[in-house]
Order: sequence, then C-alpha cells, then structure tokens
Amino acid sequence: MTSPTLDGASIPYLRKQGSATQLIVDGKPFLILGGELHNSSASSLAYMQPIWKRMQALHLNTVLAVIAWEQFEPEEGVFDFTLIDGLIDEARWHDLRLVILWFGTWKNGMSSYAPGWVKRDYRRFPRVITSDGAPIEILSTLGAETQAADARAFARLMAHLWEVDGQQNTVVMVQVQNEVGVLGDSRDRSPGANAAFAGPVPAALVAQLLAHKAELGAGLLGLWEAQGFPEKGSWEEMFGSSDQTDELFMAWHYARYLDGVAAAGKAEYPLPLFANAWLSSLGDAPGGWASGGQKPGEWPSGGPLPHTLDIWLAAAPHIDFLAPDIYQPQFAAWCRQYTRRGNPLFIPEMRRTEEGARQLFYALGAHDALGVSPFGIDSAPATPENPLARSFAVLAQMAPSILEAQGKDSMIGFLLDGETPLITQKLGNYELEISLDQGFGQNAQKGNGLIIATGPDEFLGAGFGFRVRFRGLPPGPALAGIVAVDEGEFREGEWVAGRRLNGDETGRGHYWRFYDYGSNADGGRSIPHSSTGISRCAIYRYV
Repeated sequence: MTSPTLDGASIPYLRKQGSATQLIVDGKPFLILGGELHNSSASSLAYMQPIWKRMQALHLNTVLAVIAWEQFEPEEGVFDFTLIDGLIDEARWHDLRLVILWFGTWKNGMSSYAPGWVKRDYRRFPRVITSDGAPIEILSTLGAETQAADARAFARLMAHLWEVDGQQNTVVMVQVQNEVGVLGDSRDRSPGANAAFAGPVPAALVAQLLAHKAELGAGLLGLWEAQGFPEKGSWEEMFGSSDQTDELFMAWHYARYLDGVAAAGKAEYPLPLFANAWLSSLGDAPGGWASGGQKPGEWPSGGPLPHTLDIWLAAAPHIDFLAPDIYQPQFAAWCRQYTRRGNPLFIPEMRRTEEGARQLFYALGAHDALGVSPFGIDSAPATPENPLARSFAVLAQMAPSILEAQGKDSMIGFLLDGETPLITQKLGNYELEISLDQGFGQNAQKGNGLIIATGPDEFLGAGFGFRVRFRGLPPGPALAGIVAVDEGEFREGEWVAGRRLNGDETGRGHYWRFYDYGSNADGGRSIPHSSTGISRCAIYRYV
C-alpha cells in the first residue's frame, strides 16, 4: 500500500516487500527490537524513571507499554492524558519508539482494567454468564453500550496520539485489548448470547468462509465438513455441538467487538493495529484444538488463536494482524501457525530467559517477523553478560541487513538443541549443514542464529553456539571450502572487519563457527570466543 498521510504527515504503516510485510516508520523499514513492560509499570511515570536507561542498555529500540482505560477515562467523558504524554516524552528523550497496549474492556480475558464507573454499572455494561447461571467479572461482547464506550475512549486516545505525535512517529503501532476470550466456560451463556448462538451464523461470515474455503485451517474446516458444508443454519447446525463450536461463536463476537473499537480509532489516526492471543496447549496437532489436556475456557475461549484465525480474519478487517504471546514449548510451530493466510508475524510477548534470547533469531530469520518483544523486560538484568542483552546488541547491528533480506528468500533462521542438533537448509547456491558447535574447544548444548546470502558465494551470519559446513548445489562442483571468515561489527550501518578467523577458530578450515553466549570452553586447546556474534564468510568450490 502507499504511505498513508494526515495533513501531509507520513505515518507508520505496513508495506509488502516480496513475501514479507514490513513496518514503515519515517519512510523506512523498521524492525521492532522490543520489550514489553510488566502490566503495571507504565501506570506511574515516577516508577518508570529508572527503567528507560535500562531499556537502552538492553539495546532495545522499542518499548511496549500499557495505557489502561481506567486511568485514561477515570470518569465518563473525562480523559486524562498525563500518562500517555509522559511516556511519549520519555521515549523520545531516550531515542526509543513505543507500541501502546490498550487495556480497555479486557486484559487476559478478564475486565480488570475497565474503569470503576463501568464495573459498577452491571446493568448498562453486562457480564458474561457461565453455565451455572452466575455472572463473572468479564464484560460481555454483546454489551452494545460497553463497546460504544470503549470505542469512544479508544478513538479519543488515537486522536490525542495524532495531536501530540503525528509528526514525530514515536508511537508506531497499537494493540487493541489484551488476550481476549472467556475464561471459566467455553462461551457466554447470557440470554442474549444464547439467542445469538441459536440464531443463524452471520451471512457475512458464511460468505467469507465460502470465498476462502481452500485456505481454511484444518480445525475449522473439519468441523464444517463433518456437517456437510452447510451454507446456512445455527452455529451447531453448521459446525456441530461441541466446545469447539462454542469457541468459534465467541471468536466471531470478540473479533466484531474489537473491529468496532479499532474502526473508531483508525478514523482518528490510522496506525497499524493488532490483537494478541493467550495460546492454548499445543497438543498433538499444532494449530488445531489442543489435545494436551485443556479445553476452551481454560484458555480464553474466542481469542485469535490459530484454530480461530479464519474467523478473526473474516470479522475484523480493521485489525491489521494477529499476534501470538509465545510462552509455550514448540516455539517454531507456533510461529509457523501465525504466518498463515498472509498474517505477518509479530511476537509481543515471549520469554526473557536465555531460551527467549535464542528464539529472537529464529523468528526474525525464519519468518521475516515484524519484530520480537520479551515480556517483563523491566525485570531483565541490563548487563552485558545477560544473553538477552547480547542477542539484542547483535540484532541491533544486523537490523538493516535483516530488513534488506526480508521477503527475498535470502535469509534463514534456526534453533538447535539436543533433540535437533543438526539441520540442513538450502540458501543461495549452497546447501548448509548447520550443527551445534562441538569439538575444537567448544561444547555448545544449544545454538541459534540467522544467515543471509549477500552474494553468490558470500554470507553474513549472526548468533551463538553453532557451526556451518557448505556443499555446492548444481551447476558447479559440490565440494566447497572457506576462502575467509572475518569477524566484525556494524558501526552506524557500515561493516568494520575485526579478526580474520582462518585457523583454529574455523576448525582448521572446515567450519564457519559461532561461539556460545559468553563461553570460552577449553577442550585442551583454548579458543577465544567471538566478541561480536557477527561474521562474514566467503566460499569457493573445487573438484
């Protein structure tokens, strides 16, 4: 799409580059190397004061921060801009961008961040009712006045962002609500919800399912197929009687609700908007309903999960993409599920552990992610020894190269461990055997990285704990050797070469190697580890 403008000012937007989607900020692609604050951190500007410098020390370029409806509109129709203005000012001062998280009607399924005047008026703003007939502290998606009130507040927030930040683009995206869905039951069972469930599936949804039948996920398609692919009927008539059908019903209503809120906000300031998901147990079928002991309602039923993604895409055209909060095992499988039907990958929440530090490379290198963001970043030690800081330091230097490679089939990302110690991938004119860096003084138990083909026989790599061997692909000789490996770094976007690593550091010329986080293993021969985590490798072929 072309750059959207308001009053002549270019604003952040999403644009395709090849098969990838990129975030464009100030007219240039921008890679989010972010961290999400704890939920309550941004509720106090004083509390945030010492945090900003720690974000810089972790080498972030973006902070994800909450604006809660209860503080933004403490009395109905009375808006308080203190927090949002303060966050923008501090982010600018520290040369950071912001992604704002709107905690409005829902946060983690519950309605704990709604204003007191909403919570207390349970007749005007109705609650979800579960199968035991009791209301719970979750505002219903069928509350028309609730949606209208949330939409008015969100529109006012977006209008204010345009007023104070439309020229500077400090805020680059906004998340609408947080991890929505019903907890404690598979669906809302209030009288209005029961009537809607027994009524016909909306014609607009049926039309979308028919138009995209060949693209539907296996879970949704299987339920529909089991009923004979009807083109009208109630939810149970079209999809059967099950918790899964309950979740599809809730997905439609949550998505329609969020779309109404998003539309009101975009009418004021059309920044990219997204919705995030609390994930289910993965089970035996990634992307399908879990077989891992959970059922809808034990995770927020109706949120934008892989098995409801098709419903969300049909119901929420004003939401630009759907984003997973990945704390579950099988990180790679979850990433793949959120790239279906052109949905760009962005991970607003993930682990801030060493495992998370490794996963950053995979999301960016394997899936052209818009960005990555470990949660609770204000609790991460802002020290050079922290693997998260080391990863972000490397990725901050690599960002221009990553952005240039996105969508061009010239970059790979990977994770290695004891279960998967070796992978083989094709890149450019070569087959790459990528394995844990073991032997020659190293004993890495986990590895992570990304590699970019920068020329016919040249590669740029970054990461930790792995090594690479090359094999030439036809035409030309299969045998491949290393011309040179140069460690280095990028300074203000320019490559500055360091050591030439053509001796023991390349296993006597057999491997392109990346040493583990901070390790300096001594297997009888001391090998100094790379100080940068970045190197270039030139290859030649021979017979």
